[in-house]
Amino acid sequence: MTATKSPRADRANETREAILSAAERLFAERGVFAVSNRQVSDQAGQGNNAAVGYHFGTKADLIRAIVRRHNEPVERLCEQMVDEVERTARTTGRPAELRDWVQCLVRPLAAHLAELSGATGTSTYARFSAQLMPDPTHRDIVSEESLASPSVLKIIEGLNRCLPDMPAEVRVERNAMARHLIVHMFAEQERARAQGDPTVRPDWDATADGLVDAITGLLLAPVTAHRAKGAQP
Repeated sequence: MTATKSPRADRANETREAILSAAERLFAERGVFAVSNRQVSDQAGQGNNAAVGYHFGTKADLIRAIVRRHNEPVERLCEQMVDEVERTARTTGRPAELRDWVQCLVRPLAAHLAELSGATGTSTYARFSAQLMPDPTHRDIVSEESLASPSVLKIIEGLNRCLPDMPAEVRVERNAMARHLIVHMFAEQERARAQGDPTVRPDWDATADGLVDAITGLLLAPVTAHRAKGAQP
């Protein structure tokens, strides 16, 4: 016997979705700290100003819910790409190359943003993600959710296998650089599309091309040994 949701549960789900959509849009356009729960409730069409707290708890909980809302479809796309990379490696007997793993890192999000844009040509998730980057607490929410993804862990392992001689601290630094590139370049593309401004790349797939080229080059760039502070040249 198939269980059916009650009208009350349906209304609660609709309210939650309305709040998530309103919060994402407001955070993307105004910044996380500039938006109050009351403003989110108003934009979501909720007369009760406590609706956000009732359904999600703290602002951090609300941000985590938005991230998870998008991580699920991105993870599915990521799994498909990782499976294809691993299947090709088994079939050919050649290990996956660095660029293959970078593709897995970039293209699932690009495909998700393209789907979100749809017929309107606009979305807000890339700009929302960019607004989280300056604050370590909010940035850590995204990192924690990403590292819970089995596919992302496989990608990190694949990247590390392709860069066996890179010092650990440089790897951490360049991973951070790559993360910033992905978030902010997609956010710039999204902002330009929303405002009707010209873009260097015509679509999300082409933007992903540029990012894959840049991040592959970044990871393969030579490493300059740095001296300890105060050391003589």
